[in-house]
Amino acid sequence: MDYQRVFDQELAELKDKILKMGVMVQGLIHKSVESLKNMDRRLAEEVISEDEKVDQLELEIDETVVQLIALRQPEASDLRFLLTGMRIANDLERIGDLSEDIAERAIELMQYPLLKPLIDIPKMAKIAQESVGIALEAFIHKDTAKAKSVWAKEKETDKLRDMIQDELSEIMSKDSSSVNRALPLLLIARHLERISDHATNIAEDIAFMVEGKVVKHSGGKE
Repeated sequence: MDYQRVFDQELAELKDKILKMGVMVQGLIHKSVESLKNMDRRLAEEVISEDEKVDQLELEIDETVVQLIALRQPEASDLRFLLTGMRIANDLERIGDLSEDIAERAIELMQYPLLKPLIDIPKMAKIAQESVGIALEAFIHKDTAKAKSVWAKEKETDKLRDMIQDELSEIMSKDSSSVNRALPLLLIARHLERISDHATNIAEDIAFMVEGKVVKHSGGKE
């Protein structure tokens, strides 16, 4: 097997590992909010446990990238792919951590009846999952147009976060006894908004990988 074919296989294996990590964190987002909706402690604890596997995958991806850069001395496009892969893994790891944070807040809320029916938080979770999925598809197909579509979804998430924040702030101002039930919901909304931010980071990294230039959407976050 010649050198280039070996390297191509190594790059394909790295891509598969990144996609595996992406599928895992999409599952963690879903499970964390389901644990809240259903007051399911077992599911929340599953999220907390599975996040360790995500952390391990990030370490493996980082090690692989460092080895490939050192051993293969890749040129422009392959080097951008490797650096992008490492950055995507970092964002996916943070999404896993935020999903774990949501699961922990869900456990915290299980000692109380829910303050209000959950409508906007599940919507935020769905958009966040979709954003990660679209970003991963863009990564697979090197599709910058698809990557940039993630940015519009981030704006939807921001609007929902603002609505939740306004509603919960109003509830707390009228009834101070609601704080213990409202604050964790407020944190969950913020965690979901941060997940969307990380999906946007991934989309921006894909644009860099394909186009070779740094792309920051107007009004975007870091």
